[in-house]
Amino acid sequence: MKTLPIFILTSTGLAATGAFAQSGEPFELNTITLGVSAETSVDVTAEDIERQNPADLQDLYKSEPSVAVGSSIPASQKLYVNGVEETNLSVSIDGSRQNNKIFHHNATTLIDPALLKAVRIEPGVAAADAGPGALAGSVAYETKDVADLLDPDLTFGGFVKGEYDSNGNVFTNSTSLYGRNGNFEYLGFFKVANGGLRKDGDDLDIIGSGTGMFSGLAKAAYTTDTGHRFELSYEKVNDDEARPYRANIGQIIGGRPVPLTRNYDLSRENVVFTYSNDQLGGIWDPTVTLAYSATDLDIVETSQTSHGTTQSFNGSIKNRFALDGGSVTAGLDFYSDQAELDYRSASATQTPSEKSSNIGIFAQARLDLSDRARVSFGGRADFQRHTGIDGTKSNDNGLSGNISGEFDLNDVVTLSAGYSHVWGGVTLAENFIMNPAWTYPTDGIEAATSDNLFVSARADFGHWDVKGKLFKTDVDNARTPSYSGGPDGTTSFTSRGFELAFGYNWDNGFLRLGYANIDTEIEGRVADSYTGNYLTTPIGEIITIEAVHALPQHGLTFGADAQIVLEETNTYSSAGGNGPALPSYEVVNAFVEYKPSRIKNLSLRGEINNMFDASYASRATYGQEYGTVVPLNEPGRSVKISATLNF
Repeated sequence: MKTLPIFILTSTGLAATGAFAQSGEPFELNTITLGVSAETSVDVTAEDIERQNPADLQDLYKSEPSVAVGSSIPASQKLYVNGVEETNLSVSIDGSRQNNKIFHHNATTLIDPALLKAVRIEPGVAAADAGPGALAGSVAYETKDVADLLDPDLTFGGFVKGEYDSNGNVFTNSTSLYGRNGNFEYLGFFKVANGGLRKDGDDLDIIGSGTGMFSGLAKAAYTTDTGHRFELSYEKVNDDEARPYRANIGQIIGGRPVPLTRNYDLSRENVVFTYSNDQLGGIWDPTVTLAYSATDLDIVETSQTSHGTTQSFNGSIKNRFALDGGSVTAGLDFYSDQAELDYRSASATQTPSEKSSNIGIFAQARLDLSDRARVSFGGRADFQRHTGIDGTKSNDNGLSGNISGEFDLNDVVTLSAGYSHVWGGVTLAENFIMNPAWTYPTDGIEAATSDNLFVSARADFGHWDVKGKLFKTDVDNARTPSYSGGPDGTTSFTSRGFELAFGYNWDNGFLRLGYANIDTEIEGRVADSYTGNYLTTPIGEIITIEAVHALPQHGLTFGADAQIVLEETNTYSSAGGNGPALPSYEVVNAFVEYKPSRIKNLSLRGEINNMFDASYASRATYGQEYGTVVPLNEPGRSVKISATLNF
């Protein structure tokens, strides 16, 4: 692969509206206009989620070439934005900070897309109010509300959904109830999925690929007549199944003998209280969030059960000040995080843990300078305390700033650019490499910092548009502790590349194409997935294609998507020179959905995934550069059918 300039583009703005499936209204491609980042963010909308029917993170992001997900098993999937692993981004669910770095072999953020209303990613340059630790951007997940599911003139509703996937005989059942009673509203949702081992494109069993997942969401809210809204939500996802001994790896050839599988019981939960009032008007639009998030992992073996927990108590108080030409959002946020490991065996004498707390003060302005020019700029100051396993405490603080702007060159072309410098502080060590014998430096571990830059252009010609973006992210002093090497190791890494997107829409359909070319380096040399744990991974060139068309008069919607990943020859070899090439692959999926006119509350859907039965491992899956690693392959061809009944 050629090494190309410093930057990247997203396909944001090409998300389709959901109206085409229910009516004959013209079908259009949307751009979400939330400040300057609208031209450069990655937005997965409610309509995208409904159309794609995603089962896991790979499905959720399959049309975004700059977003990659490794592993075919949800319990070990990791997200990479522009080639950067998600623990280097500020990740939130309903405004709650996520502290999920628990074990490098399992998922970083286990999430069920069925719970989601939307996802917004700000790659690289993120706003100051996106939260602390946004070294390479931010990811904000938003779960469904009653208003997303229930028509305004109704007081009660619900749905049941059944789904069957032929590959692995996976049965999934979902149920939801929701309603309003005066100023009070409520929502309950749960889903259970069970199935056997799945097969890859060579008709071989994928080790540890059984399905055993539960997810649930509960919400209650009360809104006063004067607009004061109080909302409490609880969300949980649990995956409990036999997984490969190292959950993100099929097998290791040689090395110490281990069983093929062991049980991973992985749970993530999120409790959020939110107060808001958007009826006050003018300079008062407050939001207060208090939240608790936790991830628990039990690994069951013959000799012992290891239990790891990461948790975060966090919150924010902020206000949006409306101005004639835009707004300013200002406030403070905080978190108190902990990572702990308990071996739960008779021989264990210690339970190592690290703690970190932070208070941040921020302000972000989003202003219209003229009819053609918009600018966003802001900054934050963070004050952090870190406590090591041995009780060593260290205090540090730093400043972060960002600026971005866009200018309409004419009625067709818009140019935009942005830069940020971020102080990221010291991240917690991964639970399962904590060593009770670690000794920490008295002056503290070096804080991570980053610099992000992008330049982009968009041309909108009505029915079709085209975009291009260049990007670069440099992270310094990223923490890399190891069990035997100590707690204070650090490294630097870089992600650079570019992305192109093309979209065309017609009355009842659309076509969109995306291309991303991403190079990643660690300490100035080509990145590899082992050294890049929790940092980065090789990506290379990815092409995405998606087309959808509707026949509303017949209640039909059908579409297809494809991902084409090109061979990557610029790989790492510890012996010097290039390592083995990462192979190319092509995967195609198709669906048809039918909503009978006589039964308006019924929806039937059929899918063929991996239509041509390709045998491959996702580009972001661990270990493909190493001859001793058998990577986890993706499932081969499958037929999925589902039925949803609303009431």
